[in-house]
Amino acid sequence: MDRELDVVIRSQNEEDEAAVRSVNLAAFGHVDEADLVVRLQYEGVVLLSLVADLERQIVGHILFSRMWIDTSQGRTQAVALAPMAVMPQYQRRGIGGRLIRSGLDLLRDRGEQFVIVLGHPEYYPRFGFSAEKARALESPFPPHAFMATELATNSIGRLRGKVRYPAAFGL
Repeated sequence: MDRELDVVIRSQNEEDEAAVRSVNLAAFGHVDEADLVVRLQYEGVVLLSLVADLERQIVGHILFSRMWIDTSQGRTQAVALAPMAVMPQYQRRGIGGRLIRSGLDLLRDRGEQFVIVLGHPEYYPRFGFSAEKARALESPFPPHAFMATELATNSIGRLRGKVRYPAAFGL
C-alpha cells in the first residue's frame, strides 16, 4: 500500500461542483453517480458533502443524504451514504477511509442515528458497516452488499421496515 497522502477533508462549496463531477466520472467510469449528486442536491436532501483537497485539487468526494425507514410505528429518519469516489490515481492511499470517517464523525456530532450504504462487503465493514445490522430492513439490494452502521448505540436495534430513498435514486 502506498503512503497516505496529506489531504484536507472539508465541506464541498459551490466552486467545487465541476471538480466533484470530474471525480465521480473518473472513479466510476460513467455518469450515473455524477448525475445522482446533482439530483440529490436539486431535491434538497443532501445532509453532508465532503471533498478531499490535495494542494487545491479535489481528489475525492463523499455525499450523505436523508433517507427514511417506513416502520409499523411510522417513518424513521436515516442517512444514505452514496456516492463515495476517489480519483483512480489516488485510490488505495487512505483518502476514501478519511472521507468516510470524517463524514460519520460529523453526522454523529449532528445527532444522526445510523447510516446505510450499498457497497463492497470487503471494504465498508472496516468502518463499522455490516449486513447483519441491516438484515431487518427491506431493500431492493443484495443482502450481502446492503449494510448499516450505528452512530448512536442501539439506534437500529429492533428496527424493522422498508427503506425509502430520495426520489433522486430512482428506486
